[in-house]
Order: sequence, then C-alpha cells, then structure tokens
Amino acid sequence: MCCVALPFPKSADFAVDKPGGVACRNLLDDFRCGIHSRLRESGYTGCTVFECFGAGQRVSAGPDWRTPGVAAPMFARFAKVRELHELLWHLAEALALPDAAAVHDDLARVAAEVDAAADDPDADVDACRRVALGPLREASALARRGLRGPDLAGADLIGRDLRGRALRGASLRGALLVGADLRRVDLHRADLTGADLRGADLRGADLRGALFVTRPQLAAAVGDAATRLPATRERPAHWR
Repeated sequence: MCCVALPFPKSADFAVDKPGGVACRNLLDDFRCGIHSRLRESGYTGCTVFECFGAGQRVSAGPDWRTPGVAAPMFARFAKVRELHELLWHLAEALALPDAAAVHDDLARVAAEVDAAADDPDADVDACRRVALGPLREASALARRGLRGPDLAGADLIGRDLRGRALRGASLRGALLVGADLRRVDLHRADLTGADLRGADLRGADLRGALFVTRPQLAAAVGDAATRLPATRERPAHWR
C-alpha cells in the first residue's frame, strides 16, 4: 500500500520523485519490493524508516487498488488509518506499563474508540488525538514518577552534544534530536513520543525501558552492538 499510495520527493531519502497514487518503480507484480534487501544502498533509506503500523493490511482487505474505482478512496483512507493505527500503537504501549495501571481503564476506552474510528471514513483524526493525549501523558508521567528527568518536550536539540546529560526519565516528547550525540546516555524511562531521531548517535546508549520508542525512530538513528534496546524492539539491521 505504501509503495503506491504515498508520494515521495527525490532527496537523500529517495532516489527519485514519485507522486502519490503511482506505483514505485521497484514494486513487482506480486507486490513484493524488487530491491528490498538493498534499499539503503539503492538510495531508498526513507523506505527503511517508514512504518504503517498495520494500516495497509486493514485498508487493503478486499479488492486491490488496481480494481477500477478502488484506488482513490482506498488511498485516501490509508492516510487516515495509518495515523489512527500509530495512535493505537501508543495506546497499546501505555496499556503494557504496569506503573500506569491507574489510567488503564481510560486508555482501553480510548483505544476502543480509536479502533472503531479506523473503520469510519469520516473519522476525525485530530479529535481522536485530543482524546488520547491526556491518558497517554498521564501514563508517561506515572511511568517516570520519581526519576526527576528534565522536561525537554519539543526542545530543539539538533546536533547537540548530550553526552553526560542526565536524561533518565526525561520527557523528550516531540524533541528535535536530529544528529544529536547521545552516545552512552542513559535513556531509561525517557519518553520519546514523536522525538525526531534522524541521524542521532545512540551508540552505547541505554534505551531499556525507554517509553514509546518506535521501530522507525530506531531505524533513522545510528546505533551499534552496544546500544541497549527495550526487550520488544529489534536491533536495526544496518546497526550491525
């Protein structure tokens, strides 16, 4: 789905321009990627850091996009469902936090509402985000309680040398960490919701217990065998 529905510009992340609704030149007839094993070397790094959070599978159940009259509404729905599925992922992560038990009922209620919205073509994604924001922030605060990490939410930390900074339990929600040096930094229980980690140096960093860190965030960063990850996250292949 993402190989057809989404547009991308020629850049450091993509070797060519591709308009939305047009199949990528590397997409095979059986929907496999012809260069999947060498995306980075072929100039398609952007593909390796994208995640649809299962939205493609949900939207593409039924006739495929090549069926007359199906493509346009399917692609429009995909963009919306992808955002809702990312929100569902964060809600599921919060529900898995034992320290956030006090808001588990609220989180479960919101998750059910968001899941239902994903089947509604007229769903208001922004409204779903607003409803989820409070319980998610409360879950984060409960999980970080007692750690006294700094509040750096939304901070511009592009290219900053953060080695030696006390970021254990920090709020880094939406922080700009592009190219930041986080080598050997302790990020236990740091909230990384929406943090921009493109090119951030995580070599030797400790992300065990880091909150809401996604696979695309890790794939966009630099790490190594010494980077410690949450138990539920795989080490990106290019780190090896």
